[in-house]
Amino acid sequence: LSLPQHLRVSSIMLSPGQEMGIWIMTGFLAILTVFFNVYILLVNQRNWRKNHLHLCPGDTIMTGISLASIGHQVLSYFWMTMVEIDINCVYDMVESILLVLVFSLKFSVMWTTAFLTFFYSTKLVIEPIHCYTHIQEVILKHVLTVVIVIFLCGFTNCLPLLKVLTYQNSSAGSINCGSIIPEGVTGLSYIIYLAVIADIVPGILMIKCSISISYHLAIHLRHMKESTNGAHAPKLGTQMRVIRMNLTLVVVFLCFLLMDLYTQSKVVLQSENSIGLTILFSALYTTASGFVLIYGKKSFWKEFLQWYNSFLDEYSCLNCMKIPECKNKKHSVPKH
Repeated sequence: LSLPQHLRVSSIMLSPGQEMGIWIMTGFLAILTVFFNVYILLVNQRNWRKNHLHLCPGDTIMTGISLASIGHQVLSYFWMTMVEIDINCVYDMVESILLVLVFSLKFSVMWTTAFLTFFYSTKLVIEPIHCYTHIQEVILKHVLTVVIVIFLCGFTNCLPLLKVLTYQNSSAGSINCGSIIPEGVTGLSYIIYLAVIADIVPGILMIKCSISISYHLAIHLRHMKESTNGAHAPKLGTQMRVIRMNLTLVVVFLCFLLMDLYTQSKVVLQSENSIGLTILFSALYTTASGFVLIYGKKSFWKEFLQWYNSFLDEYSCLNCMKIPECKNKKHSVPKH
């Protein structure tokens, strides 16, 4: 018996050696992701106790991102491991449920990151647009509620994926268990909808916020320079660090978005099973964004460098890898 054409194409998408390489690379990135985000959680948990069981809105959103990133990487790697081991698709239903959870957590990571960019844009932009100022105030007063709603929306939007996966498992036998190869108008429409709502819409929100931040930053720097008559370069200190963090997050997100849309187009247009590549790109994104979040907050970065250098002190052969904890102070120019 010959397989249907769409199954023959998808089965040769990745060779066993390529799948094993993706599995190894994803595992390494997953370790880094968990490390960076667990560090963020531990610091936020300590701050939560110091502030009498209270976290600032920015730290609350970062906590949501960290939880979603850790859960996404752990479940993703568990799913990839099961697919490698379960050759005969004995646990195809379990793999389908895991994949739904993976995609729902990916949805949560994307939208929570966009929410963080939105939050900082409202704080950094001095002159908000009055038509939705009230909406901003309502959202920012209920940050924890918004984060919880994002997680729930991620699960509900990805739940129909279980039907697509279950159908493909039953029809594909032991060849493509756990794959997403939609058939018919309904399956294609749903996959396209999921790509738009989970990737493109939060990307548009982040681009809008980054443009707003950049525009108002340029105006603010120009006013500062004019007020000092160009005597010295304007300095924003911690505020500038947060701005860099937000803009870097947007750049990292856009790079991931291009790669993710490419792999999803393979699924929709060419019926290729490229979930392994999608998970690899997601792991790369969560690793990079976790590092950017640590660098973006000065207290996080300072303590992270102290811990990192203390670890290297235990191994004298690694002293060359130490990072200076503070910049060299420039000699001050004598006043005339």
